[in-house]
Amino acid sequence: MYLLFLNSILLVMKVLPFTIPKSKHDSILLQEDKGAVFYDLLHQHEEIQLSYIVKGEGTLIVGDTINFYKSGDVLVLGENLPHVFRSDSKKNTPSQMRTVFFTKDAFGINFFKIEELKSLQSFFNKAANGFRLISKEGEIIKLFDAIFSAKKLDRFILFLQLLKKVNRAKYEHLSTFVSEKKYSDNEGKRMSNVFAYTINHFHLEISLDAIAREAAMTKTAFCKYFKKRTNKTYITFLNEFRIEEACKLLQREKEWSIPEVAERSGFHNISHFNRKFKLLKGKTPSEYRKELAL
Repeated sequence: MYLLFLNSILLVMKVLPFTIPKSKHDSILLQEDKGAVFYDLLHQHEEIQLSYIVKGEGTLIVGDTINFYKSGDVLVLGENLPHVFRSDSKKNTPSQMRTVFFTKDAFGINFFKIEELKSLQSFFNKAANGFRLISKEGEIIKLFDAIFSAKKLDRFILFLQLLKKVNRAKYEHLSTFVSEKKYSDNEGKRMSNVFAYTINHFHLEISLDAIAREAAMTKTAFCKYFKKRTNKTYITFLNEFRIEEACKLLQREKEWSIPEVAERSGFHNISHFNRKFKLLKGKTPSEYRKELAL
């Protein structure tokens, strides 16, 4: 079996783009990540990625959109889709993720065009923006486990079964906008720095001058660059990140007051927090918390 352990290869990986180490004899690549954190730099690769989060939780940025991942999640990321996993440092539990990598032409350029596999085209369409399964199907988890212990022919058969099950499951998109332009190494490092700074400092005041310095750009140049890359302004992105963090806190910290959640999420004005929350979630923070309790 071609198992790759991320903690043993981090030092040789480029930030963007990075290459999944390949075997000449394997079309389906298996990787198991174990450790305190996952690879937490913005990156992209030509392989389509199907991942099952066995343990761990944290922030997931895909394209232009902030998400959170947790144990039990099944995630699909399309080819060359920029993304970053950032494990929650406040949790002392280990992280574990099982991933299946493959390219659309790994089995031949026309493999997925044959009549019997044409129904999988919707899988590739959805993967372009990434998606998360929202229907919890135990069979899919069992298929992940089986693939990691199967020999090559059985692995291939199980892989096709996995694609079929994942394609038919209920899902939600992970990103709304993905730039057609691929990142260069320098651009990847720049955006990785921007995202890392945002994740580490979102609870504080972040000025455009400060974040532009992280990107080694002038404020004007940075604002234009970020908007072109994500189809949104940095301030919009920052507010979205803070609201997602607030949602997580409303669910996890049930004893905290709404003003405390707002403060911990980076909003130092409760009225501003309530407006942004309702704008993005369609309900007030109090309504959101009440729904969680139902």
